Formats: sequence, structure tokens, C-alpha cells
Amino acid sequence: MNIPPAIFCIGRNYATHAAEMNAPVPDRPTVFMKNPASIISATDTITIPPICEEGGPQVDFEGELAVIIGSTCRDVSPEDASSCIGGWAAANDVSARWWQKEGSGGQWIRGKSFDGFCPISEPVPVDAIGNPQELTLRTLVNGECMQSATTADMIFPVYTLIAELSRGMTLLKGTVILTGTPEGVGAARTPPVWLKPGDLVQVEIEGVGMLANPVA
Repeated sequence: MNIPPAIFCIGRNYATHAAEMNAPVPDRPTVFMKNPASIISATDTITIPPICEEGGPQVDFEGELAVIIGSTCRDVSPEDASSCIGGWAAANDVSARWWQKEGSGGQWIRGKSFDGFCPISEPVPVDAIGNPQELTLRTLVNGECMQSATTADMIFPVYTLIAELSRGMTLLKGTVILTGTPEGVGAARTPPVWLKPGDLVQVEIEGVGMLANPVA
């Protein structure tokens, strides 16, 4: 996939994930960004950079449905949001948790933006699926299912997110929106499950695509 003009991400868009992270359910979408240069393909290697040695083991997985904006838009209504979508993809919002929470003054972007921290599948056409709120998402690490949910559980549905993000702000063609991850992330497990060299991370979304990224 080409490097997009922007990657917008939605945090805590599944109530069960907010709960496992000991965070309240948001009243409005929690928005952050990833560096567009963090994009890699569906089979590329996720390389844990030396900077992630600071703060101890911390690299986590977050399987997500990605929306690709197909035409530049602004101030879109939820009813018209589907006309702005160019495609769908499976994505992994790879996250360095110490850098997300401790290393950057409370701002998430750096811990989310290291090179290779946004694996994404090749987009499928917008009409490849029907209702985007009826998709099953699974994340597996070394064949073990870590996340299994349906997009029906989103707090803010896809069309609502596009309408909200486009309020007063232009979304350029090619912009990627990561719509949030369900429960089951490594940081919330006891003990935590951090990605390490030799792992294989898979994200599967029915009708959309699959990632299979080794970790080095």
C-alpha cells in the first residue's frame, strides 16, 4: 500500500477494551494519529526498534478495521459517509506502551508511530462488504487467538467516525482511519503478552483481509 497522507486512529472504541485498560467509556471519539511512514504490508516484518528497550518489554498488538478515504471530503453527514469510502483493510495498531503512556508527556503518537508499527492489508473495494458493523475480527499470536469480536460492538460506528473526523477538517483522499481495537490486547493480560522476535501476528477480518507479520 502507498504511504497515505494521514493515519487517524480511534482509541477505546470498544467498551470491553476500555474496561480492560481501566479507562472510562468515552463520550466522544478518542482521536490520535500515527506517522504515515509506519505503514508496512500484510506480510512485512514488524521490527522492534532499539528505542523500545527503554521502558522494558512493551510492544503490543491491536487488530483493527481500517477505512480508506476514497475522495477528499469535509463536513460529511453520517448518512453520506459511505460515499467517501474508497476501501477497507485489516490493520494492526502496533503500540509501544511505555512510549505511549510514559515516554512522551501523555501524548500517544510516538508510541504508536515507530517504523513498521502499522501493518495493513491491500484495500478491498468499498462494495466488497455490506454492513461494516457486521464483521468478525480476530487477532492471533503464534496461532493462539488473542482477540475475537464483531464490529457491531463499536461504540462509535464507522460512518459516525467519518462524520465526526470531517467536521471542520478536510480528509484527503487516501487517508486511513483505524477504527479501534476490541479487548484482548497483550498489555491487559496477566501476565502481559508482549511481542518478541520470532512471533507471528495475524489479524483476520472476514471479507476484508488478513495480516501475517513476523516479529524481529
